[in-house]
Amino acid sequence: MSQNPRQVLLAVGVGTALSLMGDTALYAVLPTHAGEAGVTLASVGLLLSANRWIRLLLNGPAGLAYDRWPRRRLFLFALGVGTLSTALYGWAQGFWPLLISRLLWGFAWSGIWVGGNTIILNAANVEERGRLTGLYQLSFYFGSSLGFPVGGLLTDWLGFRSAMLVAAVVTGLGALAAGFLLREAPADSSTSVAHQSTPIVTGPIPSLTIAPAIVLYAVNRFVIAGVLSASLGLLIQQQWGALSFPNGVVVGVATLTGILLGLNTFISMYSAPLAGHWSDQRRSRWSIVALGITPGVLGMLLLAFGEPGAIVAGILLIALMGGSNQSLATALLGDIAASHWRGRALGWMHTLGDLSSGLAPLLVYAVLPFISLSGIYLACAALLAVLLLWAAHQPMRPKPILT
Repeated sequence: MSQNPRQVLLAVGVGTALSLMGDTALYAVLPTHAGEAGVTLASVGLLLSANRWIRLLLNGPAGLAYDRWPRRRLFLFALGVGTLSTALYGWAQGFWPLLISRLLWGFAWSGIWVGGNTIILNAANVEERGRLTGLYQLSFYFGSSLGFPVGGLLTDWLGFRSAMLVAAVVTGLGALAAGFLLREAPADSSTSVAHQSTPIVTGPIPSLTIAPAIVLYAVNRFVIAGVLSASLGLLIQQQWGALSFPNGVVVGVATLTGILLGLNTFISMYSAPLAGHWSDQRRSRWSIVALGITPGVLGMLLLAFGEPGAIVAGILLIALMGGSNQSLATALLGDIAASHWRGRALGWMHTLGDLSSGLAPLLVYAVLPFISLSGIYLACAALLAVLLLWAAHQPMRPKPILT
């Protein structure tokens, strides 16, 4: 008997959210505690990005593994590796041991994220796929939001090494909870064609068939995880600088950047399940995709304008798009691919998403000597406008499933 999809969501969501504790905490505290970790400040950027680059090689094999072998075992194994890698943050001393632990985390996260999405897609029937996919994205955003402040507080209270070991315990508890709650992932329960806007593929997936969902996901990652995350601090420095209050309190650029990025994540945490739920009700995901991209275009135009109030409003609007696109791209992929191909399809999607988000910061700082930040944001607005027009012309009406 298939497990209730909501129980599957709870198990996978808790495991995923708690697994992020160490990774997000490291982003928050390693730059200021590099000495405690035994590394130079110059090496911090490489250490923090190493896990992303290794995932370019691992997302595809992870998806293939989830298509071929029992998914519960693979997911729990990935959570176990994540626990070990997080513990190594606290045990490791020096560049090479910490680099190994970051590569190990990249291996774990490929298994957790590709696997978690595969399990959710195969557990949900088509009538609730958008909502459950969006709620799973919420677990990701929640874990990311929690790790930054909790990691910082634990580091200030206990020190770097002890904080990382506490994070490893939290990750381990998430693995235990997932192991207790999750039974072997059920077969695909998609029996209705009510929401299908693309024929489902039961054989080898042609690249053009899955391209629309992958393009949506990759552009979303390029703009938000790449361009915005890499350039927002510079924008605030240019337009605001540090904020000084009459009582003598000064809020620095880094703090302001962190607050706005945290606000972006918080808003996306709610827009992801909301967009997924709407796409289930409307029986057409692409119409909601087009609706969700619209605030992103306006948000980028406001960032290009550059005034403080416009920046805050732009961040809020872009966050609405970010959560919507991330959940709907995954749901669309689930609509297109049969259960025995979803792992591989997700592997490709996340590989190209990681590649686009990794290349975006390099591109931004390569063109900055020639183009202002406003020009870069206008280019992103134009890119999103093209994506909006393209999404609006995707099939909106149900089509028969090809078997």
